[in-house]
This record gives sequence, structure tokens and C-alpha cells, in this order.
Amino acid sequence: MGCVFGREVSAKPVQRPEERPNADEAIRASAKAEVREIRADASANVRNGGSRNEVDDDRGSRPRRRSSRPNPRLSNPPKHGEQVAAGWPSWLSAVAGEAINGWIPRRADSFEKLDKIGQGTYSNVYKARDSLTGKIVALKKVRFDNLEPESVKFMAREILILRRLDHPNVVKLEGLVTSRMSCSLYLVFEYMEHDLAGLAASPGIKFTESQVKCYMNQLLSGLEHCHNRHVLHRDIKGSNLLIDNDGILRIADFGLASVFDPNHKHPMTSRVVTLWYRPPELLLGATDYGVGVDLWSAGCILAELLAGKPIMPGRTEVEQLHKIFKLCGSPTEEYWKKSRLPHATIFKPQHSYKRCISETFKDFPPSSLPLIETLLAIDPAERLTATAALHSEVSLYNMLLHTHCIVF
Repeated sequence: MGCVFGREVSAKPVQRPEERPNADEAIRASAKAEVREIRADASANVRNGGSRNEVDDDRGSRPRRRSSRPNPRLSNPPKHGEQVAAGWPSWLSAVAGEAINGWIPRRADSFEKLDKIGQGTYSNVYKARDSLTGKIVALKKVRFDNLEPESVKFMAREILILRRLDHPNVVKLEGLVTSRMSCSLYLVFEYMEHDLAGLAASPGIKFTESQVKCYMNQLLSGLEHCHNRHVLHRDIKGSNLLIDNDGILRIADFGLASVFDPNHKHPMTSRVVTLWYRPPELLLGATDYGVGVDLWSAGCILAELLAGKPIMPGRTEVEQLHKIFKLCGSPTEEYWKKSRLPHATIFKPQHSYKRCISETFKDFPPSSLPLIETLLAIDPAERLTATAALHSEVSLYNMLLHTHCIVF
């Protein structure tokens, strides 16, 4: 059961004006690095096909270069000719055959666009009606740079990640829309009326402690599933947390997500996560990281919901690190030595800062502070895991798991 309010807020996501430059910066800065990372990711093993993100078959992982040899991991390896005959455009099948394997494309004329509800750097999002079922859906139209193969591979990786996820708190990919002659691709998602950032910015909306607990429970449950499926989201923020009119929260926008293998690590770009929610290790240039990056962002969300505003709204990376150190304390000498972060010499503070989370957030519910302290640990190893947050006494402050989400 979700957390709902007594009145409906606009269906269009509301985003703080000051947040957009930070979001665009993270996406633009990481795009080229992410394309290069696809090649490194191509060797990773993918077992579960999932969801809206989700579902329906167990085949994919990261996009890889086409080969004349069949992929032994696929029970039915994608065949270019068969996919084109099924209605997929040749340019998509040639580059992203694994991502679309087993699916049949929907026709664009089988959906009626009702409203434009979002716009990103590389895509537009529309509210639409499925003419076959009458169901309201969200259509994400992806723009490609002259069908440049690397851009197609970038989108293919997102589709593969979505298909390996299947959880009530992860948004669901329901299909793909294109045709043999089309130069565009639509991703069909279940429609969600709100996003967390839009609700938080709406006049008259103030989250109760019960609602905050409910949303954090759902966020951490979704992250637990992603991490168990070896997926890092890498851009957790309010505008990527969608909420329906029943109060169900779902994690969305896996455009910066990556598959990771804890047993066979490979370098990943540090140019991910919107600035206000970016953990210190990424700001210091880390390329070897894990689930801690998402947990830091979750900690920022928790404190933001309780404070009613972003807790560390930096304008630059230097300012963001300064805000982090002032709130969370300077890293220990032991941490500097063991982490060997690329930018440590440049950004190491001249004098040490004392951690002051409890003092800064003294008006928060006392039971919330242990979880905030854990999620906003400077050392990512001390943030533990989403599973630990859900099941430890420290987490989900004060018996969250033993209460139901309140519906108003």
C-alpha cells in the first residue's frame, strides 16, 4: 500500500528550476564516457530479463558488439533477418539485437498522444492512451544522433537493464514502439501521476513522518532489488522517483544505470549522479565503486523530505564537496590512504571538519537520525546495503517495517 494525499496534484512532474542545470550537467558530462563504458560492460554476464524496466525474458545484459557466432547465453539468439521481418528497423536490430530479442514492436498509430509531460536531454515523454486496451501509458520518445551506432548502443543498454528488473517499486517497461521505416524509438511505460520532486515543490504539500517512512521503505526496497540484480541506478533524485495516485513509489529513468559484477570489477565513470545527490567518492574521481553511490543519494532524499528542501545544493563540484565535508565531516587519514582517489590531492580540505549531522538536523524525528548517519557516511563501506537498511534496527527508523503506509 502506498502513501497518498487528500488532494490530487498536477499530473505533470514539477522540477525545481535550480535542479535542472545540475541534472543536465550530470547527463551531458557522462554521456560520452558512458558510451565508452558500454564496451567495457559488454563482457559482463546478464542473467535475468526484467521490467520497466521489467520483464519478460531472462536473456539480457549489457549490449555487446555483434558477432557472427551465436551467443551461448541466449536460448534463442537474435537473428537480424528475423527481427527485421518481425517489424524492427534494420538499424536497431543490427546494433541492439539482444535488447529487443523476443519482443514484437508496437505501431505508433496504436497510441494516442494526450499531452507532453516531460523533456530531457535526449528524449521527450508523453502521456498517451493505448488504443487497443484504453490504458493510459507514458511514451518516452528517444532521439538518436543520425542513428549513430554508439547512441543506439547506449539506449540498448538501458532497455536491457529495464528488462532484467521486476519489482513493485521499479517502474515497468511494457513495450517498444517503432517500425521498419522508422528512425525513432518509443519506450512504453506504465503511467505515474506524480514524481517526488514535483510533490515536494507543490504549495501546501508537507510530508508527514509516516509518509516519509513509507516512501523511504519503497525506495530502499526498489534499490535492494536493483542491487541484487547487479544494477546501479546512479541517478537517484526526487524527479526520478515516480508516485501514482495510490501512493506507490517506483524508481524510474535508468539512462545512467550500469550493470556491475562485484566479483569482476571494471572501471566505471565518475561522471554520474546529479550534483546535489552525488557522493563524495564520485566527486573525488572514484572509478571503482558500488551500491554505496545509490545509498548516499537515498540518504540525501530522506533528509530532504524531512527538511522540506535539498540539504546540500552545491553549484559546483568544489562547493558540493565543501558542503559535504561541513555536514558529514572530513574523511579520515586512513580513508584517504586506502581509497587512493584521483582527485584527493586537489580537493583534500586544508583543515578537518567535524561531523555535525545530529546537530544540523536536531529538529528531525530522533529515530530518523541513525539511518541518515548510516546512509551519509563518508566511507561508502559504512553505508552498508539497502538490505541492511531495510532489516537492521538502525534503519528505517523506529519500527518502519512493522507499520503500514498510511493512506489518507
